[in-house]
Amino acid sequence: QVQLVESGGELVQAGGSLRLSCAASGLSFSRRYVMGWFRQAPGKEREFVSAITWSGSSTYYADSVKGRFTISRDNAKNTVYLQMSSLKTEDTAVYYCAAGTSGYTSNPLGFQYWGQGTQVTVSS
Repeated sequence: QVQLVESGGELVQAGGSLRLSCAASGLSFSRRYVMGWFRQAPGKEREFVSAITWSGSSTYYADSVKGRFTISRDNAKNTVYLQMSSLKTEDTAVYYCAAGTSGYTSNPLGFQYWGQGTQVTVSS
């Protein structure tokens, strides 16, 4: 059974930093999962934030976070990270970790497994 558990979300002031973690279990390493982060703010659709390929050699970012967020993964620890810096109030959202086998995509439908989310709140 695949399980993704996010952690690290909290209240932070604008301009601050946070690191989110996503601990994965039950993923078959032979499937070479792409891991992604999405976020959803109240009243808005879930949107793509970042993704990383199995090897970590390719990373992808939404324009809104490019240069501020960094995604990484440690396959030995089955963990994916999202380092967020220069946070803005508009980054406030529930952040979700996702795993997919379809290769890179920014479409949530391309990810088969999802965590429960972690709340990030950025205050002004």
